[in-house]
Amino acid sequence: MLSSASKGTTRHWSSYDSVMTGTLWIGTRKGTFTLRPDARRRTFRLAGPQFLGHIIHHIVADPRNPKIVLMAAKTGHLGPTVFRSTDRGRTWKEATQPPAFRKALEGETARAVQAVFWLTPGHASERGTWYAGTSPAGLFRSEDGGEKWESVAGFNDHPMRPQWATGFGTPGGELLHSILIDPRDLRHLYLAISAGGVFESTDAGKNWAPLNEGVEANFIPTPDPEFGHDPHCVALHPLNPDRLYQQNHCGIYRLDRPARRWQRIGTAMPKKIGDIGFPVVLDPRDPDTAWVLPMDGSTVWPRTAIEGKPAIFVTKNAGKSWRRLDKGLPRAQAWLTVLRQAMCSDAGKPLGLYFGTTNGEVWASANAGEAWRCIARHLPMIYSVTYSV
Repeated sequence: MLSSASKGTTRHWSSYDSVMTGTLWIGTRKGTFTLRPDARRRTFRLAGPQFLGHIIHHIVADPRNPKIVLMAAKTGHLGPTVFRSTDRGRTWKEATQPPAFRKALEGETARAVQAVFWLTPGHASERGTWYAGTSPAGLFRSEDGGEKWESVAGFNDHPMRPQWATGFGTPGGELLHSILIDPRDLRHLYLAISAGGVFESTDAGKNWAPLNEGVEANFIPTPDPEFGHDPHCVALHPLNPDRLYQQNHCGIYRLDRPARRWQRIGTAMPKKIGDIGFPVVLDPRDPDTAWVLPMDGSTVWPRTAIEGKPAIFVTKNAGKSWRRLDKGLPRAQAWLTVLRQAMCSDAGKPLGLYFGTTNGEVWASANAGEAWRCIARHLPMIYSVTYSV
């Protein structure tokens, strides 16, 4: 059990407006771990590992039924797959039909799923529905709680898909992620591909169109290309679904629908920091508030904390200005990397924030990022951190 390290920190962490319980699900390069806080988030109990040695890309609890948890995994003997728990992670069973591309027709290039990378629960009205994103870029749907997965042909077999997802991937491969569902309309979907861009469907995935106007792609010779971008993470606000935020390889952006052109809000970040990073986390109660964790995006793309001094930046006015939050974080020689799925919030008041690093640390703030402490160390490389009540 890890608790606060100083009396000052203890006093800070004991001043809560609400009592809550929940679970942090930690997906790592070598298995699954959990961190469970006490009722006031003063201490966290670390448990695990489960699936030791397996690559765990994403773990997501079903908000429609908290007993159900899905895990996107890649195992040495089974390859890429999905595991499902119906008892809050105590026991797991593999999907009987994991995501897989259809058999290639004559003359087609065969595709095989290399990793199940992203999981998203379906619309609140569709109990049992889930979406999964894979590498190479593929979209899959389950209607039975993750037991059997079918290809979403409207995207995977779209005539433009070979151009939207060319196979030119990130260092981790070509990744389909950030599958978003409009809470007002289950037919309205978004997804993102690294590298490829953001795409939108208004008919439950039967047809798709690029949604990348205004997003820079400085690695492509064509100015303002229709697709070919590298979104790192895209988030839709639950109270204002017309507002989306995007952390991109080339900046931080905001989109207010029905507009189609993204506005680069990262230009308001300090110039020596820039606006390159992986995660973006939204305040579920305020569409104007978002947090990012900048990374060094200089010439050789180190993808570590800038100057070895990690910090979160917050905007409370939809990107017009940003403020640095680094109290409690290392002051120097901390070359942290935080991946796109490895930062999240909880439902507390004040809001709790969490992030996991590729060197196996989990950091937490109980006051919306104003102060931080490390709540777990020495874990394997962390791929994802998600929270469930």
